[in-house]
Parts: sequence; structure tokens; C-alpha cells
Amino acid sequence: MSIVIVGGNDRMATRYQDICKSFNHKSKVFTQMPADFENKLGTPDLMVVFTGTCSHKMLGAVKKSSEKNGVPVEHVHSSSVSALKQLLTDIKGRKYVRS
Repeated sequence: MSIVIVGGNDRMATRYQDICKSFNHKSKVFTQMPADFENKLGTPDLMVVFTGTCSHKMLGAVKKSSEKNGVPVEHVHSSSVSALKQLLTDIKGRKYVRS
């Protein structure tokens, strides 16, 4: 499964990717909004938004992209390692199918 993580802490970006890798998921992490952000999101199987550390502008771009491409979005308030692990454990049995 491919996952895009939006928000979080700059220093934790590689840690987020390592955690996703340990659950056999490919991941991209955006802790800050780059130029042409909406196109860089692509069409993953799931988008995870750390709402506590995500700007409103980034959240708007995620929402627009997810509606356009039919990608499900999971919102998590905390950007901690344990919050990401818990989310990945919770979604393990779910099937994310794009509409």
C-alpha cells in the first residue's frame, strides 16, 4: 500500500518512512508545503494527515486532491511515532478501494 503523510515534524520524516516500511508500505512524507504540492501528492492508496502540525493551506490541498482522485484520508491529531504505529495497525485489516 502506498501512503502519503502530510504534516509532522521535520526531524521525524525518516522515522515515519521507516515505520511505514516496517508495515510493508511505501510512503512519501511532506512536513512542509513544497511548490506544486497538489501534484506531488500523486494518487496513493491512503493519505494520513497529522492535523496538529499541518497548515490550513496544506489541508486544503489534501482535501482537494483526495476528492479529485478518490483517495481516502485519515486524520490524526498527534504526530508521534506511537500514533502512526497505532493507525497503521488499525488499518491493517481494512481495504482501501478508490471510488
